[in-house]
Amino acid sequence: MTPGRTATGPVAGPAAGPWLLGVRHHGPGSARAVLAALRSARPAAVLIEGPPEGDALLPLAADPRMRPPVALLAHAVDDPGRASFWPMAAFSPEWVAIRWALDHDVPVRFVDLPAAHSLALKEPVPEEPGEGPERAEHAQEEEVTPVVDPIRVLAETAGYDDPERWWEDVVEHRSPTGERDDGGMPPEGAAPEEAAPEGAAPEGAPAVALAPFVALAEAMSALREAYGDGGQPRDAVREAYMRIQLRTARKEFGDDVAVVCGAWHVPALAARTTLAADRALLKGLPKVRTDLTWVPWTHRRLARRSGYGAGIDSPGWYGHLFEAADRPIERWMTKVAGLLRGEDRFVSTAHVIEAVRLAETLAALRGRPLAGLGETTDAVRAVMCEGSDVPLTLVRDRLIVGESLGEVPDTAPAVPLQRDLTRSQRTLRLKPEASERELDLDLRKETDAARSRLLHRLRLLDIGWGDRVAGRGSTGTFRESWRLSWEPELHIRVAEAGVWGTTVLTAATAKAASQAVAATALAEVTALAEHCLLAGLPDALPVVMKALADRAALDADVGHLADALPALARSLRYGDVRSTDTAALTEVAAGLAERICVGLPPACTGLDPDGAETLRGQVEAVHGAIGLLDTGAEPGTGLRERWDAVLHKLAARDTVAGVIRGRAARLLLDEGRLPEDEAARLMGLALSPGTPPADAAAWIEGFVGGTSGGGMLLVHDERLLGLVDAWLTGVPADRFTDVLPLLRRTFSAYEPGVRRTLGELVRRGPVPEGARRDDAAPATGGFGPGLDRARADAVEPVLRLLLGRPPEPAEAAV
Repeated sequence: MTPGRTATGPVAGPAAGPWLLGVRHHGPGSARAVLAALRSARPAAVLIEGPPEGDALLPLAADPRMRPPVALLAHAVDDPGRASFWPMAAFSPEWVAIRWALDHDVPVRFVDLPAAHSLALKEPVPEEPGEGPERAEHAQEEEVTPVVDPIRVLAETAGYDDPERWWEDVVEHRSPTGERDDGGMPPEGAAPEEAAPEGAAPEGAPAVALAPFVALAEAMSALREAYGDGGQPRDAVREAYMRIQLRTARKEFGDDVAVVCGAWHVPALAARTTLAADRALLKGLPKVRTDLTWVPWTHRRLARRSGYGAGIDSPGWYGHLFEAADRPIERWMTKVAGLLRGEDRFVSTAHVIEAVRLAETLAALRGRPLAGLGETTDAVRAVMCEGSDVPLTLVRDRLIVGESLGEVPDTAPAVPLQRDLTRSQRTLRLKPEASERELDLDLRKETDAARSRLLHRLRLLDIGWGDRVAGRGSTGTFRESWRLSWEPELHIRVAEAGVWGTTVLTAATAKAASQAVAATALAEVTALAEHCLLAGLPDALPVVMKALADRAALDADVGHLADALPALARSLRYGDVRSTDTAALTEVAAGLAERICVGLPPACTGLDPDGAETLRGQVEAVHGAIGLLDTGAEPGTGLRERWDAVLHKLAARDTVAGVIRGRAARLLLDEGRLPEDEAARLMGLALSPGTPPADAAAWIEGFVGGTSGGGMLLVHDERLLGLVDAWLTGVPADRFTDVLPLLRRTFSAYEPGVRRTLGELVRRGPVPEGARRDDAAPATGGFGPGLDRARADAVEPVLRLLLGRPPEPAEAAV
């Protein structure tokens, strides 16, 4: 029998090719073994598991601007949402093989099933068996559970209860020569070939360098004899295509061919089959047009176990093992110490030395060839984190998983929309980052305003790079806060959005116009109008405004009108900030407000508790919106006066739900449109003995509930507090349990200090008129009788100075 062959065909043998190098994707030990095998065998061609359409992109891997982790992205031209990724890190065997071939001018090709077929198949591309060498990074979003986990079977056979620990011991922590690994890879940042002189082969080559692959091939052959295809029927199709490609390469280059593939496939590629049989398996496969490119990837995505993730728990740790030239444990502990020191934790050199010793001792006690992630983590927890898992979480996020985001050169193919987005990111100095960060924008600055428009346009295109968050330190319209995080899947979103246009502006404009025409609900159109103003889409506004006017004219539901008005009011404010013409928007908003004022009182009667609560929220929202819209030129003729009349009707009508009556009274009181005596009278009526306790509790919920500061109102107005206290103590025992849930919801929303003060006031009881409390604070029966103009005038100059407004002429003269 020919050396390097078995009865079933070629295998990974020490003497002759083709060499089938079975690997675990993203395994640093596999990457080192592949590099050693390539250096010793020096094949005439290298074949790699991956989509053949990506062959034209392989030379880009040698570009100095290409920095892993990166991924091949394939998507269907007519349906960009149908896409797959093939991620590669610096420690991926496939990446190492590609770089070696390019550095030595050796032809390199992808030989897996074309993406045109895999994307066209109905079911998702299956995840490879188990957590071992064949975890499919090119899976679709759905996760496929394998029938057999080959690494777990091998680990259990070897007496291990943890397949990951077994794989680390036999592969990741061993050098290609089979000895304990103390590094053996080039220093961080160095090219792989710097580790050995040109043309040099590892000691004991070639047999020793290829021996690990022979052993792994034998193990996988035994597993496939026992379990067949491992529950992955599509593997037969993929392997048939790979065999055809291997035959083609052998005709061109002879047997000096190296194949880097998942170890699970090695027995199938070594099997003796006929070309006709393999072609029969491929006959009739569906096919779609595809585009491929390189895209940046992240270590965090490599750590995910389903969907597009590669399914390794510790990409940061694996990257460290691959890059550490020597003393990997000592270098790792130094990294951890640096991270913790940066977070103001005291970690000394002695801590590092002690952690290294503890990790090595644990490895010896556990019979491991080298301290692994488990031992180093236990040592870090005990020595540097003082037994706490809180700082250990930081170590896991920043180092064990890592936050690396790869880079791809501009010469990589991309859809026009992606190129425009990249240009905009560079112009605005908004670099995509894998780690989450917050961005505060001042819209008065040209650059920040442009950043805001870009982020809003991307949100309109469903490219979720940024999310709006509550701003810190400012609630004005000139401030925006965003939380940014770039995920690799956003490249698919960009490809999908490419159907709307070739630039972010034109794509967002086209999509906004299309959504305006298709929208059926009034609130959808008003939200879209707001979005157009935020995103700076003047060409889309006419279409949106026409749709808004049409929907507003046809919609008679007060609830729908109330939902739509706040967005229009906000849009008018944004228009002022962004210098946008909003005349048409103002007219529509004023019309909606008028119709709400007419239709709201009848809509507030005959409601169940859920309906009343919903309408209460709508009343609050409309109240805030009208405060922004009121432009009445003369007192008594503005929108505010008409809305106040509506609130007075709601507060006084017994047929209106209690929660709405209470809220209407509170809104009027806060605006100074309801005298304190009248507010007390309304509360007294609502809490009178003839009112059912549930209705009274609902009124209290509306008046002092939520986030309206009702607790402080009761603290400062003891007359209202006394009314609530008298009603509460008079609720019959058999009815108290009915109102208790609503009362608990109302008062539990108060700040602890407010609740404590209210409790003290109730405990002390009422204070006689004119008397003083123990703390010498004067008793009050309510708020002051009116505005103290002299004191208010004294404060006005300071307020003008803070707001940046010029003083009045009289003030200037003074």
